[in-house]
Amino acid sequence: MTDRCFVTAAFCLCSAILAVLLRQHCREQSMLVAIAACTAVIGSFVAFAAPMMNELQEIFSAAGISEGYLALIFKGLAICMITRITSELCRDSGESAIGAAAELWGRGAVTLLSLPLVKAILEQISSLM
Repeated sequence: MTDRCFVTAAFCLCSAILAVLLRQHCREQSMLVAIAACTAVIGSFVAFAAPMMNELQEIFSAAGISEGYLALIFKGLAICMITRITSELCRDSGESAIGAAAELWGRGAVTLLSLPLVKAILEQISSLM
């Protein structure tokens, strides 16, 4: 696991250096390098985390918790990651307002996504009373 972290860190640093060098000549190509690097790292993380998802499914089923809730958790995590990277890319390109709008959208999406969980918790509370 540690070796993958070092490889990912080296890849990110090399991509950042390339993006900075390209930014001096062509900002558009610099942005494309940043987007490609982010996509590659996210893809690598998804491939790396796939076995952990199976373990979490087993834990949730052993605890008697619906796997639908696990799906909501992963969707929320994906929304957070995509939103954060998008907002930072927008800020790097000098568009802070668009980055802030992306963060606002991500917060709203996670809030809407969490409504079924809130409803289930409230139902559990009311059944206990």
